[in-house]
Amino acid sequence: MPAKAEMQYGRGGWGGVMRYLRCVRLVLLASLLAASCQVFAVNAAEPIKLGFSEPLTGGLSGTGRVMLAAVKIWADDVNAKGGLLGRPVQLVYYDDQSQGSNVPGIYIKLLDVDKVDLVITPYSTALTAAAMPVIIEHGKAVVSVSSLNVNNAFHYGRYFAMTNTGPNPNRVFSRGFFRVAMEQTPKPKTVALAYADLEFSKNSIDGAHAIIKELGLKIVYDRSYPPSTVDFAPIVHAVQAANPDIFFISSYPPDSVGMV
Repeated sequence: MPAKAEMQYGRGGWGGVMRYLRCVRLVLLASLLAASCQVFAVNAAEPIKLGFSEPLTGGLSGTGRVMLAAVKIWADDVNAKGGLLGRPVQLVYYDDQSQGSNVPGIYIKLLDVDKVDLVITPYSTALTAAAMPVIIEHGKAVVSVSSLNVNNAFHYGRYFAMTNTGPNPNRVFSRGFFRVAMEQTPKPKTVALAYADLEFSKNSIDGAHAIIKELGLKIVYDRSYPPSTVDFAPIVHAVQAANPDIFFISSYPPDSVGMV
């Protein structure tokens, strides 16, 4: 009974995309209104540059390409209505190849070389976490795109999250799984946990641990694996040997598919 932690990335369908566009619009407008005088000193025809990286290739590219399409739709819509503060929006973005190690360099280039006015984060918790130190160093307001509890580590006052996960975000992606599991007859007594050694998976598994404790379940397997893992057979065989009643996987879509 594998959990689908990756359902995060399809949640809300088109409605989720539209909420994202509204969030981006509101925060970017607020950022512009609060910006320093130099923003208003430029020529009114000069575009406002919005910079970001996106996983357009690699394991996260399926959702990364969707997010890029959403931002392009937003920019086209805003520009058709006269832009922001009378200036057109120009998108400046690069492919981070779904690799967190590529993200800091991209954001340094965006801010120091391309001189973008505003930034949003890439899709995913892991890539957002990689971008945050550079964004914080430059003092930029930022919209975080579909990430889980990233600012818990940074406590950055100019951080805005589009993922509405409430006051206990780490529990969001396992709560429904365990609620359904406990409705089974007979009720499960043991659980196995497998998760990638990445921010999203670790945050989500922390929430799962809290729920498991409340339910009184016994953990018979609880291990992380390197993000570079491509062969999941040893993990599944180890879980099989532990013989749990239920199996919760906290990972990004490619890993979850590999487990299943």
